[in-house]
Amino acid sequence: MGGTRRAMALAHTALAAVALLAGAVLPLDGQRARHFEIGAFGSYTSYEEAFGLDDKFGGGVRFGYLLSERFSLELDAVFQPRQTVSGTSVGVEPLIFDAGVGINLPPLARNSFFLLAGYSLLDFGTTAPLEVTDHGLHVGLGDRILLGERTALRLEGRFIYVPSTEAPVGGSATHFLATAGISLFHGERRPRADADQDRVEDRKDACPDTPLGATVDARGCPADADGDRVWNGLDQCPDTPAGASVDIKGCPADGDADKVLDGVDQCPDTPRGATVDVRGCPSDSDGDKVYDGIDVCPETLAGAVVDARGCALDTDGDAVFDGLDRCPDTPAGLAVDATGCPRDSDRDGVHDGIDQCPGTPAGTPVNPQGCPMVGDADGDAVEDRRDRCPNTPRNTRVDDVGCPILFREEASGRVAPLVLRGVTFQTGRSALTTTSYAVLDQVAGSLVAHPEVRIEIAGHTDNTGSVAVNRRLSLARAAAVRAYLARRGVRPDRMVARGYGPARPVATNGTAAGRAQNRRVELVKLP
Repeated sequence: MGGTRRAMALAHTALAAVALLAGAVLPLDGQRARHFEIGAFGSYTSYEEAFGLDDKFGGGVRFGYLLSERFSLELDAVFQPRQTVSGTSVGVEPLIFDAGVGINLPPLARNSFFLLAGYSLLDFGTTAPLEVTDHGLHVGLGDRILLGERTALRLEGRFIYVPSTEAPVGGSATHFLATAGISLFHGERRPRADADQDRVEDRKDACPDTPLGATVDARGCPADADGDRVWNGLDQCPDTPAGASVDIKGCPADGDADKVLDGVDQCPDTPRGATVDVRGCPSDSDGDKVYDGIDVCPETLAGAVVDARGCALDTDGDAVFDGLDRCPDTPAGLAVDATGCPRDSDRDGVHDGIDQCPGTPAGTPVNPQGCPMVGDADGDAVEDRRDRCPNTPRNTRVDDVGCPILFREEASGRVAPLVLRGVTFQTGRSALTTTSYAVLDQVAGSLVAHPEVRIEIAGHTDNTGSVAVNRRLSLARAAAVRAYLARRGVRPDRMVARGYGPARPVATNGTAAGRAQNRRVELVKLP
C-alpha cells in the first residue's frame, strides 16, 4: 500500500501545479468538435506493492478525437525502462495500453478539466514470475492548461483496477499512473477575435452580437429571408408566408388546423372541419349557425331549428321543421297545414285525421270523435249512452267512457299517485266526514268502470304525536276509505290499505299549512 500512498501524494502535487499554471493561459482554439489531439508525455507509475516493482518514471504517446466539445475518444501507450523484480534477478519492461472515453467539463476561463474512464491492458512480459498480461478498468481526472491556440500542457492521474490479476499475488490489484505532457490539436481553425463565433473577425464584423448559429454575410450580419424575425440558419422553416406568427424555431402555427396560419388567420378559433375562406373564416351557407364542412345538412330552410350536425328537427313528426312549426306538439297522425298546425275542416274542434264525422255542420256539439252528440247530461263530452260515470262534475278530466281520470303518467314514465283532496276525517279518528262521500263516489265510479286497475290506498299523517299512534291512525283511515269504496262496488281484492304515518311528508311539518298537506290519503296505481 506504500505505492498507493505515494501515488495519492503525487496526485495532490499535480493538482496544485494545475492551479498555479492556470493563471497565465488563453482559451484553447483546438479543443473543438471534430478536432484531433496528438501528444507525448512523461509518466510516473506506482504498482501494487505485492508485484515487487519499483515506482518508475517512463513515457508514452497519445491519440484522441473530440466527438464534441464535451466527449472524446482516446488511445495511449505507456513505456517504462527495464527493472528487476524485487528479490529476484528477473528483469521486466512493463507496457500499459489504455482505451477510453474523455468527458470534458464546462471550461473555465483558463483551464479545461476532464474525466477519464475506459479499458487498460498491462503487459509485464514473458519471464517468470511476471509472465502476466492483465485486463482492467481505469478512471482518472486531468486538466489541459492552454499554452497557445492549438497547444496545451496536459496533466492527469488515473487509477487502474484489475479485478483478477494473473500475477502470483492472486486476487485484485490497483495501480496508479500519472502523466504530464504536451498535446497538439489539429482541425478547422476559428477566426481570431470572433466574439459571436460567426467566423467573421470582430474587426470586420458589422454585427458583432449575432446569435450563435445564424447565417451571416461577409460583413457578419444575419439575414431573415422570410421576414419572420428568426435569422437564417436558426430558422427551421425558412419559407414562412409573410405575416404568419412563428415559434422560436421560425415555424408557423395553425392553432385551429384550418390550413390558414396564425397571424394571417382572421378567425383563429374556427372549429375543426369547418370550410374556411382565404382569411381563415368559416362560412354558413344556409344560415343555421352550423359551419359548412361540419354541416351534414347544408341546405336547411331558413328559420328551422337544427341539431349539432346542422340537420333540422321535427319533434312532432308532422314534416314541418321545428322553428317553422307554429304547433310543435301536434299529435302523431294528424294532417297539418304549411305552418304545422292540424287542419279542422268542419271547425268542430276535432282535428282532421281524428274526426270520424268530418262534415259536421258548424255549431253542432260533437263528441271526442267529432260526431254530433246524442245526449250529454253531465257535459263531459261523452254521450250519455256510453257514459259509465254519468254524474261527473263539470270541468273534470274524463276518459273515453266518461269517468274521471285518476292517474296521470309523468314525463319520466312514472304514474303519479292521486291525492284524494276533499276526503277528510273526524279529528284524531278514522271516521270519514260526510263531505268526503262525493269525492269517493267519483273514484268508485272510475274504478268500477275499469276493473283491470289495482290500487294501494296509502294513509299519511303529520308528525304531531307519537310515531306509533300516527301509523295506526293512518292505516285506520286508509282502511276506512277501502271499506267505503267496497260498499260502492269496487272489489276488495283490487285494493290494499297501508298506513305510513309521518314517514313520507310532502311539505314541512313546521307550519300549519305544511302539516295540513301531510295529512292525506293517496291512491297509488299498482302494476
